[in-house]
Amino acid sequence: MRSVVFRAYRAVDDRESCEKFVAGHRSVLEAYGITMITSNNANWAAHRNTYVILAESPDDHRALGGVRLQIADDTLSLPIVHAVGKVDQKITDIITRDKDKVIAEACGLWNAKEIAGFGFSFFLLRAAIALAYQLKVHTLYALAAPVTVQMCLNAGFRIETNLGKDGFFNYPKLDLVATAMVINDLKTMEFARDEDRSHIFDLMQNPFNVLKTTGPKGGILIDYRLNVAR
Repeated sequence: MRSVVFRAYRAVDDRESCEKFVAGHRSVLEAYGITMITSNNANWAAHRNTYVILAESPDDHRALGGVRLQIADDTLSLPIVHAVGKVDQKITDIITRDKDKVIAEACGLWNAKEIAGFGFSFFLLRAAIALAYQLKVHTLYALAAPVTVQMCLNAGFRIETNLGKDGFFNYPKLDLVATAMVINDLKTMEFARDEDRSHIFDLMQNPFNVLKTTGPKGGILIDYRLNVAR
């Protein structure tokens, strides 16, 4: 059985873990020939409204994957604003139209090659949604690659058809397609599959949790440590 710890923290509180996240994410992107991407920098590590879930080996704390949750403010633009804004300026209006709401983005999702195929990306995304709820986020965005669109749909995201060509963009390269996606109500998760919704609600209520499940390559044990204050 493969064991992994999912540990949440505020970026500014753990610089060392942020550096591990950046190095691991960059290595995965470069393996696919992607070097110029908005998430592939460390500006967010000094941003007080960025939170991280780092997937670590329980034995040596080696970084095995992760995802970021960045809350929109006047200090640092959401990655989706930088990415989509190059081809559709409406993204800025959409992000800023509800000033009274807390808006965030789940971004920088990655996992190391050694755990590929176990399904950890699915669980990291679910954990990010649960963390967003804990941080009182109202609207959660994501920019999905083709291979992760269905995963996002299963987890309750919908395609933001008001952007791009029905939600689709050429990003981060002209021969690649990305999809703008959004969850508008984390309290109900009305569009999520029953399985995903149940798992996410469990994490919302129990941010410290150890769950056993089965992925495509066998048994998985995830030690969730998602309790982090805003």
